[in-house]
Amino acid sequence: MQCNHTRFQFLLAALAALCWLPTAYADTAPAQGQPIVFESAALPALGAGAMPSEAQKQFRTRLLIGGAATSLLWYGSVHWWNDTMSSDFRTVNEGWFGQNTYTGGADKLGHMYSTYVGTRLLTDAFEWAGHDRNSAAWLAAATTWGSMLAVEIGDGFSTHYRFSKEDLIMNTLGSGLALLMEKNPELDALLDYRLMYWPSSDARRANQIDLIDDHSGQTYLLALKASGIPALRKIEPLRYFELALGYGTRGYEPNLGEERSRHVYYGISLNVAEILDATVFGERKGGRTQKVGNSVLEVFQIPGTAALADHRL
Repeated sequence: MQCNHTRFQFLLAALAALCWLPTAYADTAPAQGQPIVFESAALPALGAGAMPSEAQKQFRTRLLIGGAATSLLWYGSVHWWNDTMSSDFRTVNEGWFGQNTYTGGADKLGHMYSTYVGTRLLTDAFEWAGHDRNSAAWLAAATTWGSMLAVEIGDGFSTHYRFSKEDLIMNTLGSGLALLMEKNPELDALLDYRLMYWPSSDARRANQIDLIDDHSGQTYLLALKASGIPALRKIEPLRYFELALGYGTRGYEPNLGEERSRHVYYGISLNVAEILDATVFGERKGGRTQKVGNSVLEVFQIPGTAALADHRL
């Protein structure tokens, strides 16, 4: 039996669980006998030095968890589950990076990338909420991974998609990589995991330009930064360059007849964040604009800023 009501009930149940389970890790409980009071005082801006009260910390924590889960589940209900849902839970063996798989493996790197970026961004957000950096990182990983688990469960009840263990594994690797970076600042300074996106020709012809679902326009890069190597970081202009290794597929999703192909890329890329730090920001380093810019450029490679050789598999 299939019905839209089933989908609605599932989304509400998943969201309710996600809004409460990660908070079990957070140290947000008031002292014994002290009531929980949500204060009406104005919340400081992100990055402000003032520590939030216990009530504000609780409020922000639940707001972040609920907001992240709601946004992701809403996107799924609009873009992935806009058909009817099934009462049967179904799974599929999608494979990994083979030529005859769904997207040649691009979607697998996409799952890893999504949980990686989500965990990194939410770590900053939970720190703003009042948690120490370590607790913020674990809360961010739990929230991101849990939200993506809810998406996979939704796929299991979808009439179009299926629950994929491969996706779940890549989600776990993404959050794990983010935690590894958070725990090792030297490694974080050395490596970046980025997405470079340029709309594929099929997506442009079909008017389906979409950063998330246009897999044929995605290239995933691992960048080794010269600025992260002590012996090189003070050498001009070497510190602005990186060694890049990447993977992407073409002609899979969307596909209007283009031949399917898988590609490994390697070459040199520009560390745009390092260039901006030395030129645009100069003596104004440490400001909010610079921090936001660096966070974005750690996970996105601007098209045209990498010279890559292409090895077709």
